[in-house]
Amino acid sequence: MAGSSGSSAAYDFIIAGAGPGGTTAALVLAGKGLRIALLDKAHFPRDKVCGDALSGKVISVLKYAAPEAAAALHQFPQKLGSWGIRFVAPGGEAIDIPFRSEKAAELPHPPGYISRRTDFDYFLWQQVPDEPGLDRYEGFAVEEVESDAGAVRVRSGDRWLSGKLLIGADGAHSRVARYLGGHALDPEHHSGGIRAYYRGVTGFHEQDFIELHFLRDLLPGYFWVFPLPGGYANVGLGMLTRDLSRTGTNLKKQLETLVREHPALAPRFAQAECEGPIRGFGLPLGSKRRPLSGRRILLVGDAGSLIDPFSGEGIGNAMISGKIAAEQALACLAENDYSDARLRTYDEAVWKKIGKELQLSHRMQRLVNYPWLFDFVVRKANRNEALRTLFTMMFENLDIRKELSRPGFYWKLLWG
Repeated sequence: MAGSSGSSAAYDFIIAGAGPGGTTAALVLAGKGLRIALLDKAHFPRDKVCGDALSGKVISVLKYAAPEAAAALHQFPQKLGSWGIRFVAPGGEAIDIPFRSEKAAELPHPPGYISRRTDFDYFLWQQVPDEPGLDRYEGFAVEEVESDAGAVRVRSGDRWLSGKLLIGADGAHSRVARYLGGHALDPEHHSGGIRAYYRGVTGFHEQDFIELHFLRDLLPGYFWVFPLPGGYANVGLGMLTRDLSRTGTNLKKQLETLVREHPALAPRFAQAECEGPIRGFGLPLGSKRRPLSGRRILLVGDAGSLIDPFSGEGIGNAMISGKIAAEQALACLAENDYSDARLRTYDEAVWKKIGKELQLSHRMQRLVNYPWLFDFVVRKANRNEALRTLFTMMFENLDIRKELSRPGFYWKLLWG
């Protein structure tokens, strides 16, 4: 049901941004007899510049938020199943790491998917139920935010919406986050990236592994190639904003040069064609803890700077934080308490869930700055089944990831 075009309307909760984080919050809050406004500045279907990879987190959260939507995702045709990840070290040697190798054979579906955000976000938007009180607004770009002891309000043009709580899921350039404060761009904890769609790229793993190529000129960033349905591929690269400023790297020219001249990549792109523009985007990384709440506001996903600093994953963390934000909103409603102190329990819940993972990813990101070490580890793992299995398990076990993030682990490898 589309929201009315009147000059003002009142809600229990307003969700600014209908990407994965915002729609997850809406799915958790649906069916509870509440007045909810779900807003997006665009009209669906709409694109979002991204790597397009959907990790196991996405499937898990969607199963919790809306089991019927999770079941529909497995049948959704605009996706490709992916069973692992290929890391390519700076020296050129690759290692293939399956996702959940011990459990994968038991799964009725792939452990991960790849789907264009144009398709996936529209899929999620369509999963939000048409029910009384849940209004969806397209073309509502939040231009102003204000709050006081009694309510929070957002404006787009001459339309104002008010609510008891605002969930800010409006992306990397969040207007809501700017109002809350504490999310100024920090070049040490922010990446710039570009993405293009190519058709006809060859050489993918038979189980459609996603690929991360850690090239010396990009470290600790990387070049990626993710297969997509219909013979397409999502191709892009990203670097820390700090390093982009320091080196003056032109990412668009770098990408075009790599697919044309890199000895390992150029043959795979020999018959490929770039379809559509090469688009840029920013990634606020979760390598620095920032405020996620206050002033009747909760920040979700990219708006909360929750992108994994090592893998670049944002969708799964957005959906996890969207789920927790919806649960926090319900708790505040039950207690009629929207104070900053009460809302800070949201920050703690998010960091308890994904904070350790983000910290470990930040450590691993720093280790990538040593290309000789990366090359050594990949060579060793390719020749040592036990070590290769250990790397496979790091996607499931944070204790193992913690061990892998310690310099002492690699010192032991170097000395046998």
